[in-house]
Amino acid sequence: MGAIAVLSETIRRGDRTAVQAIGAALDVAESSQLDLNAFTTIDRGGSLDRATAIDGQIDTGGDVGPLAGVPVAIKDLIDQEGTRTTNGAAFPTTPAKASATVVRRLEDAGAVIIGRTGLHEFAFGFTSENQHFGPVRNPWDPNLSPGGSSGGSAAAVAAGIVSVAIGTDTGGSIRVPAALCGVVGLKVTHGRVPLTGVTPLAQSLDTVGPIARSVADLAAVYMVIAGDDPSDPWSAPLSVEAPGEARDPSTLRIGIPRQWMDVPTDEATRDAFRSTIDHLRSLGATVETIDDPALEKTDPATFAAAAEVFRVHRERWEKHPDTYGSDVAERLRLAATVGLDTAVDVLEWDAGARHALARIFTRFDVLATPTVGSTRKVIGDDKIDIDGERFSHRTVIAQYTWPVNRVGNPALALPIKSEGTPPASLQLIGPRWGEAALLEIGLGLEESGIVQVRQPPIYFG
Repeated sequence: MGAIAVLSETIRRGDRTAVQAIGAALDVAESSQLDLNAFTTIDRGGSLDRATAIDGQIDTGGDVGPLAGVPVAIKDLIDQEGTRTTNGAAFPTTPAKASATVVRRLEDAGAVIIGRTGLHEFAFGFTSENQHFGPVRNPWDPNLSPGGSSGGSAAAVAAGIVSVAIGTDTGGSIRVPAALCGVVGLKVTHGRVPLTGVTPLAQSLDTVGPIARSVADLAAVYMVIAGDDPSDPWSAPLSVEAPGEARDPSTLRIGIPRQWMDVPTDEATRDAFRSTIDHLRSLGATVETIDDPALEKTDPATFAAAAEVFRVHRERWEKHPDTYGSDVAERLRLAATVGLDTAVDVLEWDAGARHALARIFTRFDVLATPTVGSTRKVIGDDKIDIDGERFSHRTVIAQYTWPVNRVGNPALALPIKSEGTPPASLQLIGPRWGEAALLEIGLGLEESGIVQVRQPPIYFG
């Protein structure tokens, strides 16, 4: 049973009130800001009012839902009625008139949203070094980036402020910060969790999902937020299967996609990944390298999302280019040069890779790669050292994740038992719509001790 289920049961039983649980989370959220800057907004009044209402429902025997009184943080590009969605940007905002579907589902399940988390401006970056709100800092080392774009969500979870936070993932923006902060993150199948009320980055790739300190907590929140919403044209009208028991790692058939492994990766990450794969083999898992030309990454595939991003921002960019932070402005200038031909050509790559994976998953349960090439990105330094050579941080921390968004499959980021600070992270990729089985595999690795969430030096839990 995860921390979320334990807390919710404690509150429903009356051993602790929702007001007490939410008050404690608010206290540590506020006291953490000087160290981490994980939040753009902390909603003390609204969240305590909601907690009081939940306690009242419990007192009268009402059904308060599976997340009763659980404090949750949400990325500040997801609408919540009555609050401002800043998108981590400097543009004027007004309070949202309605909550995003994911927010409504969380609140219907009894969760209490205590605040909104910092992010890379408009989610267009992997560092959360925000020029308008200040950089979000990593609980493992405040000089390190927590990753992005959902950096505040991952930092808040890693530091024990909340057990779960909601992020978005377009090219790795849940998995990258989960990896850099040493926690777990779920990127769902595209279309599994509704995007209604979420500021778009590239809607054909955007997903919404949880970041948590355990796979069990990921599963609990996934079951609340997943499912069809006709108001979202990207939402798929498919039933949502609940994860079952943890999968025995000895039964796994694991594929390592050769074409996705050629990424600058530091020695600690390489060693931790090899050690994990060797451990799984020793337990009885079948591990094979997959060599499929359809998975070979191409430069157009790397840049195609930028055309969608620029389409979202074109009007705002043409009117107010100086309002953007310098790093996002530079990326938008480059995005403006990505032509229609490139974007359309990549659709062929997407189809080929997606269909290749569908064939591969008839033989394998899961694919495995590192999540990122390094978990240490220094704030203010655009590059990362790998074996004495300096690479763009995006090359190091996004190259394992973005292909998964292009094919639409679900994936887990899981910290693996290692001495790193932060620890190395394992990415597991499942078949489309296969979140239940993927979470069962994650639970099995967690129970076996292969996946291990450790407390960072800055911890408030």
